[in-house]
Amino acid sequence: MVNPAGEGTGATGSGGRRSRQGAGQFGALGLYLADPRLEESVLSVLDDVETELRASVASADPFVTEAARHLVEAGGKRFRPLLVALGAQFGDPTAPQVVPAAVVMELTHLATLYHDDVMDEAAVRRGAPSANSRWTNSVAILVGDYLFARAADIAADLGTEAVRLQARTFSRLVHGQIAETVGPRPGEDPVAHYLQVIAGKTGSLIATSARFGGMFGGATPEHIEALAGYGETVGVAFQLSDDLLDIASESVQSGKTPGTDLREGVPTLPVLYARAGDDSDAASVRLREILAAGAVTDDDLHAEALGLLRESPALKRARETVRSYAEDARAKLAPLPDSPARRALESLCDFVADRTS
Repeated sequence: MVNPAGEGTGATGSGGRRSRQGAGQFGALGLYLADPRLEESVLSVLDDVETELRASVASADPFVTEAARHLVEAGGKRFRPLLVALGAQFGDPTAPQVVPAAVVMELTHLATLYHDDVMDEAAVRRGAPSANSRWTNSVAILVGDYLFARAADIAADLGTEAVRLQARTFSRLVHGQIAETVGPRPGEDPVAHYLQVIAGKTGSLIATSARFGGMFGGATPEHIEALAGYGETVGVAFQLSDDLLDIASESVQSGKTPGTDLREGVPTLPVLYARAGDDSDAASVRLREILAAGAVTDDDLHAEALGLLRESPALKRARETVRSYAEDARAKLAPLPDSPARRALESLCDFVADRTS
């Protein structure tokens, strides 16, 4: 499962600092920062986050430092720190706790990637060898644990509430991963189960990122809740749109070869809709026959299934679901004042709704 718009190689300049070239649109995120002052403020936070990330993972043991910096230095879109930076715009984005809060979120995210790569037996992450393939599964797991510990240590400096929120977010992440691993219970709707998994594994951390931005920027409680609700919903929308790109894209927009999930037997939303469909036309019936086996590893069957999915009612329904989440995310911004920061957040909703059309 690809995390939302965030696991390709990131744009960084010398010394690991983010390049300011082309910053008006944040790459594959489709985020537009039309206001120069907003752009400068957000980039300032992200620059400081890059510096603090490297400092925060340093250890007295050179090997631990090397392994912990492995994914930090591989780049990434820094989607979670970006939402912290944007959330802080509804208060004071220069508040001293904004950058540490963003670092906590990114460290927590990076830790999950080390663990995900072990579970998925991944060979590559962000264009570089994954930690488990470069070293071992045991090292990757332990480095992930180390990053969780570093995140908790920094959160402690932000106060009791930050520690509590980070711990609860981590709990939701773990519950989401367990639910994905175990699968739906007997009688449970597979689509509802899948959406719950995404909310836990992906939406929860993005929600807390937006919440932290508002909290540590000093936004009002109403605005903080609006940001958190937006973060979770847009995070789910991004993941679902990645599911669709894996099927619908002729390119590698999703960060992997189209049809990878289908080949690996990952039951993403379009596949779940297709399996549950009752359409009686020959194409839908044939598609259900192929998908019933799980992973589609045969090249001819894979090509046939991919073609059928691209023309299926299931893909159309999945697109409608993505658009519904994107519209819901936009609606959750209603309590926020009209401002360049709110319009930037709205641009993410437009992007996620349109990228799979």
